[in-house]
Amino acid sequence: MARLKLYYNKEVVPKLIEAFQYKNRMQVPRLEKIVINIGLGEAIHNIKLLDSAVDELKIIAGQKPVITRAKKSIAAFKLRVGMPIGCMVTLRKDRMYDFFDKLVNVTLPRVRDFRGVSGKAFDGYGNYTLGIKEHIIFPEIDYDKIEKIKGLNICVVTSASTDEEGKELLKLLGMPFKN
Repeated sequence: MARLKLYYNKEVVPKLIEAFQYKNRMQVPRLEKIVINIGLGEAIHNIKLLDSAVDELKIIAGQKPVITRAKKSIAAFKLRVGMPIGCMVTLRKDRMYDFFDKLVNVTLPRVRDFRGVSGKAFDGYGNYTLGIKEHIIFPEIDYDKIEKIKGLNICVVTSASTDEEGKELLKLLGMPFKN
């Protein structure tokens, strides 16, 4: 079992029950999935960028990503239906907890001048979205072998019903929010 999952069951659940007065343990919010997405508009012109993005996301997540394709044609961007424009991966269960643990304890502290993540990126239903400008902050990425620095989006989906509950869950799991 993942280290963070054990911590969640032993430490976080009792604190959340005490804070929000839940009557049942099943009401306590939990992590459901983490979706990591890389959007590459330049992949229209250079397909090798997409291949390198897939390989790098595979190394970061520990799971093979799916190539996302355009749903609509947009003439101004020379984009046609079905053209590959990015890649994404959905993490669940132990891989999700391992990735979240690595993100909070290893990756985010490596960001230059890091003062915490914004607490305003919740969607109203307890889900949190984090944008990362440089994927090279992950320790698995070899800086010498990358062609282009890519950004990625990380969406943490929780079972919380409000932003307040979701923020408290992520804070107890170690997410460093700004004060």
